[in-house]
Amino acid sequence: MSEELKQGCAPSECGTKPACAGCSHNHSAEQPAEPAKEPPKVRKVIGVVSGKGGVGKSLVSGELAVMLSRMGYRVGVLDADITGPSIPKMFGIHDKAYGDGEHIFPAETPGGIRVMSINLLLESDDSPVIWRGPVIAGAVKQFFEDVSWGELDVMVIDMPPGTGDVPLTVFQSIPLDGVVVVSTPQDLVGMIVRKAVNMASMMNIPVLGLIENMAYAVCPDCGKRIELFGQSHIAKEAAELSLPVLAQLPFDPKAAALCDAGDIESVENPLMADAAAAVAGQVKL
Repeated sequence: MSEELKQGCAPSECGTKPACAGCSHNHSAEQPAEPAKEPPKVRKVIGVVSGKGGVGKSLVSGELAVMLSRMGYRVGVLDADITGPSIPKMFGIHDKAYGDGEHIFPAETPGGIRVMSINLLLESDDSPVIWRGPVIAGAVKQFFEDVSWGELDVMVIDMPPGTGDVPLTVFQSIPLDGVVVVSTPQDLVGMIVRKAVNMASMMNIPVLGLIENMAYAVCPDCGKRIELFGQSHIAKEAAELSLPVLAQLPFDPKAAALCDAGDIESVENPLMADAAAAVAGQVKL
């Protein structure tokens, strides 16, 4: 053995070189390169983001997916809000995801929307996910790369709130074609919107527009519009940021009830349908 090493590579080098002159070891054959992963067959990827929690981002993500599906597109939803997943409940999905050893297969809604969420892998829907940021970020990346999505026209990613590890990982590792920023009418949210928009701009991700959720309520008796959070500032924010307002969505008890019942695909929302059409046009679906 010592004679063989003298004629080829040194003991400290043997096993580290692809090939050594005079050495009988074929290191390339011993350590074959891992084949590159084939990227998912998704034409367009849209992230739904917010600078803070509690603005109804998951509801907007779900309704955006439903409206795009009604337009005839093949749609998938990646629930990247790992610690607060609500997409499966909205779509009435109770079956767990399954795999074949190489791929994980998403669940499918009655309307044909493919969905992947951490809740589809947990034993119980109310099991907490107590993971650190880098682990959560890695799970989101794996959901995109290792799930067998099939061929999709568009994927909607329900992002976690804020500008931390997971949004950063998505921006850096998933080929986003644009993001939609969700807000509510409070003054504080204006600052939060700018944080989300500035993060996307720093990562060279196009911002497709703003959606103001819970903008107002409609009195069921007289039809009067009531601004529960005070006067909206979304038009001013959008003008300063040179972005379109895609929709101002009211409180909708019927939509909330349908989501609680797992039937978001029955929601009728013309304002969201118009927003979906605008998004489809911007990303050239």
